[in-house]
Amino acid sequence: MGFSDADLQAIGLTLRLASLTTVLLLLIGTPIAWWLARTPSHWKGPVGAVVALPLVLPPTVLGFYLLVAMGPNGPLGQVTQALGIGLLPFTFWGLVIASVFYSMPFVVQPIQNAIEALGDRPLEVAATLRAGPWDRFFTVVVPLARPGFLTAAILGFAHTVGEFGVVLMIGGNIPGETRLVSVQIYDHVEAMDYAQAHWLAGSMVLFAFLVLLALYTLNPTQRRF
Repeated sequence: MGFSDADLQAIGLTLRLASLTTVLLLLIGTPIAWWLARTPSHWKGPVGAVVALPLVLPPTVLGFYLLVAMGPNGPLGQVTQALGIGLLPFTFWGLVIASVFYSMPFVVQPIQNAIEALGDRPLEVAATLRAGPWDRFFTVVVPLARPGFLTAAILGFAHTVGEFGVVLMIGGNIPGETRLVSVQIYDHVEAMDYAQAHWLAGSMVLFAFLVLLALYTLNPTQRRF
């Protein structure tokens, strides 16, 4: 007994989705985290609350509104249709967009906390040495906040792998296109194929343990996440 071809296909698709989502979240989430960590604006609270919404919203609620937004009458759906892309629900790229929203706080908050922990002193010293804004960010902030970036990447990837509710709402259950590991486990249980479900579910348990082990071992200062 082992992984079936459908299981391997779901695993490959899940890893592809998680990798792409993590890269996009680091690109999108870093400037958001920087702004939240440094701004004195009164908008910091509302923006931070919006970013953190997926932590408290049921995944089906988030998935429902994303489905409406990406539908034929939704704002995002109208834009994609105007661009000739078509509709994104029940496609891999629809899952990517949903995953970015769903895993956003798991990337933004660790980076934000790491930047806030730096304080102003390192940046002030770099400024006195005539380092420009980009130079200060890449030579001072990124190296000193590396534990936060590492935590963000690990949690963003792991959280995307474990998606279920949002996946079903946005992607459905299309083999090779939107059927991820979590959905594949659900299919096995629904078919009462518990042996195959054990293989996939056990692999997820092992994956979760290894993620936490890596997080605590490589980055012990971030255990509060």
